[in-house]
Amino acid sequence: MIQSMTGYGKAAAEVGNRKVIVEIKSLNSKAMDISTKIIQAYRDKELDIRSRITAALERGKVDFSLYIDAAAATGAQTINAAIFNNYLQQIESIAAQTDYNVPEDIITTVLRMPDVISTNQQDEVSDEEWAAVSKAVDQAINALVEYRKVEGAALEKKFREKIANISALLNSVEPYEKERVAKIKDRMRASMIDAVGKNYDENRFEQEMIFYIEKLDISEEKQRLSNHLEYFIKTLEEGHGQGKKLGFIAQEMGREINTLGSKSNQAEMQNIVVRMKDELEQIKEQVLNVM
Repeated sequence: MIQSMTGYGKAAAEVGNRKVIVEIKSLNSKAMDISTKIIQAYRDKELDIRSRITAALERGKVDFSLYIDAAAATGAQTINAAIFNNYLQQIESIAAQTDYNVPEDIITTVLRMPDVISTNQQDEVSDEEWAAVSKAVDQAINALVEYRKVEGAALEKKFREKIANISALLNSVEPYEKERVAKIKDRMRASMIDAVGKNYDENRFEQEMIFYIEKLDISEEKQRLSNHLEYFIKTLEEGHGQGKKLGFIAQEMGREINTLGSKSNQAEMQNIVVRMKDELEQIKEQVLNVM
């Protein structure tokens, strides 16, 4: 099964008199791009956390947060006023520059920022404390992976639907394709008669017609597009890690559809091509989210 690069996971750990929250979310990206917000006490664990995220998620734009739940903490805590005000001023300044309204829960948001809240405990984390938080980190990452799988299943269903639609549209081209040849021949014959009268070389005309119609033949494009459609589904069934490959296949499908459009030379066929392009654009848009 394919996976989406969009996901979210959250977990908590009770550590002494405080509750440590772990949150992680991801969006699509060509590579692994991790940004972290980790309270000071666990800052030395960042490399380990990054390593776990990379191993589990492989790629994506990932935001990771590890903070203390101020509402749930029961021990003596201190708000660092200087750091709090610094964060608040930055947010208000950015909001003013971008005409963005500062949210009503801004205080809660700032309290979650790194180093705003500290406890009277030492910054050094015991093995037991880290074991609890480490477990929460793994739980949050696993929750995000499961989220990605659910999103991936939804994407696969959508892809299969779009591929089936393009295949049906491709099959609907055939009647117009045969009709097109007869119309082109009649139109060119009428033009010939208007130009030189009925005294023209019929054999030469037929030879030229064959040459012209061969240029408009779309048999190869239809076959290649059909092959790409089948290959896309086959690649889908290969499961995890096929996002880039699916993107390449979609590009090749686009080439064949564009060629069909340039050779169609008939309104009904061109309408079908437009509809195929619309289905393909939806595939291309969503394939960017696939691992």
